[in-house]
Amino acid sequence: MAVSDPDRVERDERLVRRRFWRKLRANLHRVPFLEELLAAYFCATDPATPYRAKAILLAALAYFVLPVDAVPDWLLIAGFTDDAAVLAAAVQTVRTNLTPGHWLRAKETLRAEKGGETESAG
Repeated sequence: MAVSDPDRVERDERLVRRRFWRKLRANLHRVPFLEELLAAYFCATDPATPYRAKAILLAALAYFVLPVDAVPDWLLIAGFTDDAAVLAAAVQTVRTNLTPGHWLRAKETLRAEKGGETESAG
């Protein structure tokens, strides 16, 4: 994805905002990288995050929420390995933009979600 393609970034953002929470909740006990996923989401949707970082994270998050990917998510052990690799590369690329606040909100949201409470789809 070209970071300079604003139409693509906008499509990714709409897709992520529409499907992220449903996919996250449906796979709450199957995805081993939830904290990173949530921190990436909060960074990507933070108005203070630079455009380039948003674009990279939104592309990775869009890959997570898409119903079709390289390794089907329903495969028990390997299902999310491709999603994890894409997210890890994105997070590593923009790591300086992920603030302590994003990580804290991710931890708190994960605790609430696993406790049965719901976080507003921020």
